[in-house]
Amino acid sequence: MADGETNLPTIERRLGLQIWGIENMKMVPVPEKAYGTFFEGDCYIILHTKRTSRGTAVDLHYWIGKDSSQDEQGAAAMYVTQLDAALRGNPVQHREVQGHESETFQSYFRNGIIYKKGGVASGFKHVETNMYNIKRLLHVKGKKHVSATEVALSWDSFNKGDVFLLDLGKVLIQWNGPNCSIAEKSRGLALARSIRDSERGGRAQIGIIDNEKDSQDLIKIMNMVLGERRGELRDAIPDTKADELQKANVRLYHVYEKDNDLVVQEIATRPLTQDLLQHEDCYILDQGGFKIYVWRGKASNQEEKKAAFTRAVGFIQAKGYSPSTNIEVINDGAESAMFKQLFQRWTEKDETQGLGKVYTIGKTAKVEQVKFDTTQLHARPELAAEQRMVDDASGDIEVWGIEDLQMQPVNPKTYGQFYGGDCYLVLYTYLRSGRPHYVLYMWQGRHASVDEITACALNAIELDKKHGDEAVQVRVTMGKEPAHFLAIFKGKLIIYEGGTSRAQKSTPEPAIRLFQVRGTNELNTKATEVPARASSLNSNDVFLLATNQVCYLWCGKGCSGDEREMAKMVADIVSRRDKHTILEGQEPAEFWEALGGKAPYASEKRFQEQVTHYQPRLFECSNQTGRFIMTEVVGFCQEDLDEDDVMLLDTWEEIFLWVGKASNTYERNEAIASAKEYLKTHPAGRDMATPIILVKQGCEPLNFTGWFNAWDPYKWSDGKSYEEMKNSLGDTSAISEITV
Repeated sequence: MADGETNLPTIERRLGLQIWGIENMKMVPVPEKAYGTFFEGDCYIILHTKRTSRGTAVDLHYWIGKDSSQDEQGAAAMYVTQLDAALRGNPVQHREVQGHESETFQSYFRNGIIYKKGGVASGFKHVETNMYNIKRLLHVKGKKHVSATEVALSWDSFNKGDVFLLDLGKVLIQWNGPNCSIAEKSRGLALARSIRDSERGGRAQIGIIDNEKDSQDLIKIMNMVLGERRGELRDAIPDTKADELQKANVRLYHVYEKDNDLVVQEIATRPLTQDLLQHEDCYILDQGGFKIYVWRGKASNQEEKKAAFTRAVGFIQAKGYSPSTNIEVINDGAESAMFKQLFQRWTEKDETQGLGKVYTIGKTAKVEQVKFDTTQLHARPELAAEQRMVDDASGDIEVWGIEDLQMQPVNPKTYGQFYGGDCYLVLYTYLRSGRPHYVLYMWQGRHASVDEITACALNAIELDKKHGDEAVQVRVTMGKEPAHFLAIFKGKLIIYEGGTSRAQKSTPEPAIRLFQVRGTNELNTKATEVPARASSLNSNDVFLLATNQVCYLWCGKGCSGDEREMAKMVADIVSRRDKHTILEGQEPAEFWEALGGKAPYASEKRFQEQVTHYQPRLFECSNQTGRFIMTEVVGFCQEDLDEDDVMLLDTWEEIFLWVGKASNTYERNEAIASAKEYLKTHPAGRDMATPIILVKQGCEPLNFTGWFNAWDPYKWSDGKSYEEMKNSLGDTSAISEITV
């Protein structure tokens, strides 16, 4: 699609990446084999299109090299605005500054980004580099997002914490700092191999220095090129990254013109709600100075829309933020997942059932449970993930209560009854491919003491050890029981507000109790005790009112036959008295007396609220510096889980923590605290009772692996470790001969 009035080149509508450089103020396509290499003196335009459940998502970036001219930067910004118009306002637009690229941008270059000195003006681009003339030193940084910058050919450029690649054309020497992690070494090697294979057509040798004493030949070559080394190398330089507290500080500004002056007015801080965005206006959302979003209303005027980037840059200057701050420009109706996450609740106006699963959120939303064919779970792990089910709930259960800070087995006859004054451990065992797998639920009562909650966690660790450290641990807060937890109790899950299941009860049980029963079958039913007052009733449900004489089954107008059947089953557990079924509106006087008199209660029809399909997000958690830092991995896959990581997968209804075999003890022990911190600082004001699920490498359940495309269960046993990749490079003794 070429455009008459503008200088746009023809743009193909296709999936994947397309990159152009700015040359003499024109867009010139970059050859595909050079994708991922950027000249520091230039500006580039990157177009990325991917399939989504709602069609396609288009991202448009302009990238600014640190030595590029103002003119080129202006031209790049102008082209992006024109491209946005040509693509009918669908793309999300980004301004990227070298070394500070967004996570979305970095996700396109899996092997890393290379920054080269020079640019078009210096004529570097047009010289086909002769393999024998190459001599450069690359400083490689990053673990999830790798970038390599060309630095001065000298030992002074080195430090102890990073990977450095000395590129001599036919030979690549990878020098690993003594403080590098395994992941950094493997990412460095992946980059070296990618230079060898794509730039050198496979005709280059790679040598690796992990320990200088064992690599004297390679060190000799390095000294020949870099000169002899004098003195100690510098210590590692810690990355300066925004922590979660800083990112949680979101503020929304209304931006408009008044008498030729630009006015920026703060209108709200977190939690932000969607109704603040009026279609006639443009807004700036400032995420703690870490990232700036500009939202352009459908009905705002053209001039305002065009000025989006300029205004954002002006805003950054006025706030005194770094000029490299990331900017994302968003169109009304085509918002990115990252933007929507900053709001408390984001509803799509026209979303129909057909487009992906629609989650219901909200106090009153009635979720229809679909009975699914459990034999499909193994064939379709994504179903396990969506239904939040590990299996068909037919495994074995064992339950313990915490008494005097120790585990006491619960009588199997009372399995399913949980008291708000207690903590419980529920071990669920199921077979998969003939091997036992374990899920360990830690249920915390609302009125349990801090000591009991701590004891519950400690006993869980002991119980997990007994099962070879293979259990998936799930923290369950009373009232927020996950779907699978309901299913394993087969319709008999009853939650008592207070009290205890222990033998020596200190307080007598109340004479009158009221339970709200929700569920349509054995897999999704739960009864919860509510205050025994008329105001607790709700026309959409069945309630059980148990007194010393009788047990009433009160059926609200909105309840179904299935719900009544399930309530009858629960009634037999809750009360041994006669059962009386009464319909809403036909209550006997004694019913209201037991509840302390009539009172208004919720009776409007329960509505289904449409909420956007939540995109699961994966983060690397690091807590080493005492600050809690998370790095998002966009477009994640199983490869992004490294052995030395603790990763957090957020699927909105639950938080998974994946713990790698080689992760450090501190981060492992801090994992649960990190997840709570994540929920607490989430801009959307998340529910602190969201279940947190601890998953260990190699013992991943289906409801975790289902969020990953094409999960390979053998990867951990067959996957190549760094050492194996290193050994597969073959004999490197030939290297010194080549270089000499």
